[in-house]
Amino acid sequence: MTFAKHIATATALTLCSLSAAGTASAQSGLTITPIAENLEAPWGVAPFPDGGLLVTEKAGRLIYQKDGARHEVTGLPQVAVVGQGGLLDITLAGDFAQSRLLFLTYAKPQESGGAGTALASAKLSKDTRSLENLTELFAMKPGSSGGQHFGSRVVEAPDGTLLVTIGERGDRPAAQDRSTHNGSIIRVNRDGSVPDDNPFIDIPDVLPEIWSYGHRNPQGAGLDLEGRLWVSEHGAKGGDEVNRITKGANYGWPVISYGEHYSGEKIGEGTAKEGMAQPEFYWDPSIAPAGLMVYSGALFPEWEGDIFVGSLKFDYIARLSGTPLEEVAQIKTDETARVRDVVEGPEGGIWFISEVNGTVYRITP
Repeated sequence: MTFAKHIATATALTLCSLSAAGTASAQSGLTITPIAENLEAPWGVAPFPDGGLLVTEKAGRLIYQKDGARHEVTGLPQVAVVGQGGLLDITLAGDFAQSRLLFLTYAKPQESGGAGTALASAKLSKDTRSLENLTELFAMKPGSSGGQHFGSRVVEAPDGTLLVTIGERGDRPAAQDRSTHNGSIIRVNRDGSVPDDNPFIDIPDVLPEIWSYGHRNPQGAGLDLEGRLWVSEHGAKGGDEVNRITKGANYGWPVISYGEHYSGEKIGEGTAKEGMAQPEFYWDPSIAPAGLMVYSGALFPEWEGDIFVGSLKFDYIARLSGTPLEEVAQIKTDETARVRDVVEGPEGGIWFISEVNGTVYRITP
């Protein structure tokens, strides 16, 4: 991995500024169109090839919308709405057109009174009004009574396995403890079983679902054009990271970090340690990175392979490119207020969620 480079947000290049939703800027050549409005704390979006979409609301609602008409989808799992937890990500299966299968992540209530990140699959009914055959595929151990750092994105890998990001739930040392799922990315099959080639499957006292560990709170995840997983994750005060995930790797939290504690105290042992992976990029000051998407180039060929990351703190979408990876531009408009999710639609548009505006938008040329 390359060593990280950082960029101060105030000096980053602004890509465009649009005065109104749905209008194009002559200088930027972009159009930002509102697709679904008046949502309450939207968290994850899944666009359909026919123009419809599913969007999660953190308080526990799943909304289907097409051609301006919308309804609530029933049949969800029980969701714990606590702190940063609730109904979180949604991803359509690669074969959704045939299987109608989708995947959800959410905070699951636990018998201890706490909650933990969980993953479920379900089939969307043909009338789009309900989930059928809801199946829990994974629930983290042991969970926590706190409301911090659930993760939680789900990505389907090219081999059909599912990768789920999990925060350390505010328990920093647990990110280095592989007897818990805290601060890890887990990998399971579509039926919830553990793949035979997971890195720690035969190691005593290590949970077999773990694919990588040493994460703080990864809230963005996406595959690049070679099928490799990238994540964006929150640091503390400084040290937000973009990481390329490799099998079995330790990403260092809380032993190494490019940030510091909110109190100003030093984190761990510094910025590097043997056996711990370096980020591909980091931000200082923190931007609070959320959704992450690697772009195919379908509508914007010049952006092929670039990484887009939403900022919750500074209200923009970062575009990262190059080797070493750098933030080369920002999409910063009235629409990009607290960007929670960023995905590529089937048509090649860049879809994103503004949490403040309660709206799903689409960027096209």
